[in-house]
Amino acid sequence: MFNAFRTTVLLAALTALFMVVGYFIGGTSGMMIAFLFALVTNLFSYWNSDKLVLRMQNAVPVERSRVPELYDMVDILSRKAGIPTPAVYVINTDQPNAFATGRSPNNAAVAVSSGLLKHLETHEVAAVIAHELAHIRSRDTLTMTITATFAGAISALAQFGLFFGGGNNRDNPLGGIGALLMVFLAPVAAMLVQMAVSRTREYEADKDGAEISGDPLALASALQKIAGVAGRQVNIAAERNPAMAHMYIINPLSGQRMDNLFATHPDTGNRIEALRKLAASMQVADKDRRPQPRPAPVSTGRDTGGGWRVPTVGRTDEDGGQRGPWG
Repeated sequence: MFNAFRTTVLLAALTALFMVVGYFIGGTSGMMIAFLFALVTNLFSYWNSDKLVLRMQNAVPVERSRVPELYDMVDILSRKAGIPTPAVYVINTDQPNAFATGRSPNNAAVAVSSGLLKHLETHEVAAVIAHELAHIRSRDTLTMTITATFAGAISALAQFGLFFGGGNNRDNPLGGIGALLMVFLAPVAAMLVQMAVSRTREYEADKDGAEISGDPLALASALQKIAGVAGRQVNIAAERNPAMAHMYIINPLSGQRMDNLFATHPDTGNRIEALRKLAASMQVADKDRRPQPRPAPVSTGRDTGGGWRVPTVGRTDEDGGQRGPWG
């Protein structure tokens, strides 16, 4: 009930922001056009934004026959979380990261990067997946996906209006200055809404995910590793679409690591400390952590020490090979 109410409030706030942008660009007529645009965006976001996000992040679907160890892990943890097993995707980037998307647990997907499978141990990968499943179970994915779609659309609307001379409209209260202000202020306002949604939910997903996996310390270790490597590895798809950054478990963009007003995520150190306190309350220590779902042994592919066969999705910037399906 609360999540439905929160999503409704979010949609109303972003629709109002759309209308404000339209008003300052094109006056009353611009506001009405923006309102219609917002209605269309609302409908599109609800039904199709998850597919758009996956496509923009170059995520490729995984069949169980291709990567059984990953799919089985997601399946086991989904049953622990009490939700249907989501579709599994892999993003071909060396930056370790993951996100979830979908309008409901029945229409959800989990995407992990090849770098996550490469750099993390099995129990750490399980903890990250449990975190994403917690987002799905609480329906955070709908809210986060909608905000990502809206943020990009608001920025596009502001720039579109200025490009086509919206500031010259006589009904515009501030003329060209109003249109120019919207180009800069509208994306910032949309970003602040994203931050308010994302940062509060990450702490909850950390807690719920740790309870699903039964291993808060594994998630703490995973966050520390991801944050360390992510700062040195560029996620090209995320850099091209920064409005999607808040959906990842760790900020995939460069230059945003502090727990401040404009950070896409809470400070990693704060999240790790909270997980350590949770582990203490659960009486879970390094020496007696609960067993985690383990991938089935494989005889082919790259062994990274954790039992993983790290998949490769088509061509990477390094190898110059041909893009294509799993193979």
